[in-house]
Amino acid sequence: MRLTHLILLVVLLPGFSACGKERNDVAKGQEGASTETSQQAGVPTKSKATQKNPGKLVHVLVALCDNVHQGIVPVSASLGNGEDPKRNLYWGAAFGIKTFFTKSKDWRLVGEVRDPKYAVMERLVFKHRTRDVYLVADAYKGAEIQRAIGDFLLASSGGLDEAVEVTVDSKKLDLNIGGGADVLAFVGHNGLMDFRLAEYPKKLDDARREAIILSCVSKSYFSTPLRRTGAEPLLWTTNLMAPEAYILKAALDGWILGEDGEQIRQRAAVAYNKYQNCGLKSAQGLFASGW
Repeated sequence: MRLTHLILLVVLLPGFSACGKERNDVAKGQEGASTETSQQAGVPTKSKATQKNPGKLVHVLVALCDNVHQGIVPVSASLGNGEDPKRNLYWGAAFGIKTFFTKSKDWRLVGEVRDPKYAVMERLVFKHRTRDVYLVADAYKGAEIQRAIGDFLLASSGGLDEAVEVTVDSKKLDLNIGGGADVLAFVGHNGLMDFRLAEYPKKLDDARREAIILSCVSKSYFSTPLRRTGAEPLLWTTNLMAPEAYILKAALDGWILGEDGEQIRQRAAVAYNKYQNCGLKSAQGLFASGW
């Protein structure tokens, strides 16, 4: 089911999403109080990534769509159940990360784990069919969106180190995700519209990392915290939008080919217009690359 068919309250804006209106009491990029952060939850705060991955690696953190625990325009009960990955808008639905990448001719699913750690309901590992590129996607409970965003920022800074074992073509491999990834991506509702993190992680090492943030108005809300991590913004957004998997797929297609940020931005816009039929010019204005 297409997101544009579900949410008609924001049709005057380029692109559609489950995002609710912006909260006036949350300053963009401002730090504040939080009930829990990744650091408080026992996540490493220092970079420990020393072992190289067998190829390029993308780590995608998805906050499942949740009608109850997120400040969104409600979608259907099944799409907006933050504890049901199978049918969730951002994971198991037609344009969710799991379904879209599983059906892609360019990627193959090589690993699947249920409940790999607290707050993550499902973890998928994909291998690109023609390149040594791996993609690990984590589905966070919708109620844990604050943790998902905190983990994304911590990983972007070089923290959140974790090894994932996977067997590819009868060969066992260890993939270093979190701070060991080349690209970190967050997909879902822009929770920074609803809450503030207690602190923003600071850059922990000299490794180069790039970030993709597919959520509403992500450039405005994530600029300050992302800059502190040291990661470079490969793709983010300027307005309300649908954070669907074809955007991530298009961006990664360009990244794998070594394209620059502007080329990747154009790829994202073309893909968004193809599926949303919002007009290429509007789609181009919706995405940005770099600072």
